Amino acid sequence: MKILLLNNCYRSGSTGKIVEELENYYNHEGHETVVVYGQGEKSRASHFKIASRFYIKVQALLSRITGLMYGGCFLSTHKAISIIKKEKPDIVHLHCLNSHFVNIYRLITWLKKNKINTVLTNHAEFMYTANCGHALECNKYQSGCGNCERCKKETKSWFIDRTAKSWKKMKCAFEGFETLVVTNVSPWLNERASGSEILKNYKHYIVMNGVNTDVFCYKNNHRSADKKTVLHVTAKFSDCLDDLKGGRFLIELAKELIKEDVEFIVAGKHTLKAELPSNIKLTGNIIDSERLARLYSDANLVVLTSQRETFSMITAESLCCGTPVVGFKAGAPEGIAIPEFSDFVEYGDINGLRNAVEKFLRLSFDKEEISSIARKKYSKEKMAEDYLRIYEKCINRSEY
Repeated sequence: MKILLLNNCYRSGSTGKIVEELENYYNHEGHETVVVYGQGEKSRASHFKIASRFYIKVQALLSRITGLMYGGCFLSTHKAISIIKKEKPDIVHLHCLNSHFVNIYRLITWLKKNKINTVLTNHAEFMYTANCGHALECNKYQSGCGNCERCKKETKSWFIDRTAKSWKKMKCAFEGFETLVVTNVSPWLNERASGSEILKNYKHYIVMNGVNTDVFCYKNNHRSADKKTVLHVTAKFSDCLDDLKGGRFLIELAKELIKEDVEFIVAGKHTLKAELPSNIKLTGNIIDSERLARLYSDANLVVLTSQRETFSMITAESLCCGTPVVGFKAGAPEGIAIPEFSDFVEYGDINGLRNAVEKFLRLSFDKEEISSIARKKYSKEKMAEDYLRIYEKCINRSEY
């Protein structure tokens, strides 16, 4: 089978790593792969980078003027279509198409008109909201966006709210796409996407993101039992009130437990205005997966404070390393976590979060057992095999 994978990046970021894992697995199994992407380094002849950083910056600037995040990109979209025409894949697998590297409306319309077997994986919400990556409590996308209260924040538009036009263009692009199958990375996202006006008429399946379980597994480093360690992994640690990752809640939690023998370790980039309590230690951004896996393994507990997550790779990685997870209910995490080794409270309930943290720190867990169960559930091999079955069913036009 010849598989074309299309994503906004390669090898970097969560989806870039997923695409790399899929490529490696399929090549190993004897399939042929082609990767088309916006950002990342080319390392194989079958890799096609269709946009430079400068090009992407220009397209981002134009989108702020036009108010349409997913339009423009004439040259890169033409390149993508030309590559698909030349390579003639059996299946085109679309991942994240945002980040100003392709015209989503035009690409989807072309795939539809040419009856290309296509699998769309929703990693976020923008393919069915046609605008924001996280709709939060807003349900306008169910019938058509417009008069968006978060327009400037979500679309970065400088002058005009064109969320209604974007929604209509996305709906028109998808309408009548007979060779499309949709997958979603969590049960929560599957329910949202399959119930949306734009994507409701297609087959939807759940394929959870896979973890490299050779790296993310329990590593017994003989950590000290004297002090309890709570780990918080985040792309950006901030104390801003409107930060979706909720760093301010971790700071508040640490302050409440300042007299306890608990150390909070934060792994990720940080932008902070206020001074941190003494029981929080910042490691900075961690690129080395082996180091991150050791941090997971050493921690007694991992805490999530996000307002919204469509999967939560942190949950999967932590459990694969044998460490329980507690946090706020954020959509997907509470649905993909292993119930026996996790607990989630209502978003913003700091007292509930503190109680959950204290309860889990008192309990004793068999980290090797947690790791063994989690690695079967979240392995990259399982993810790749699940997608492969969907590819085959899509090509054969049969039920899955």
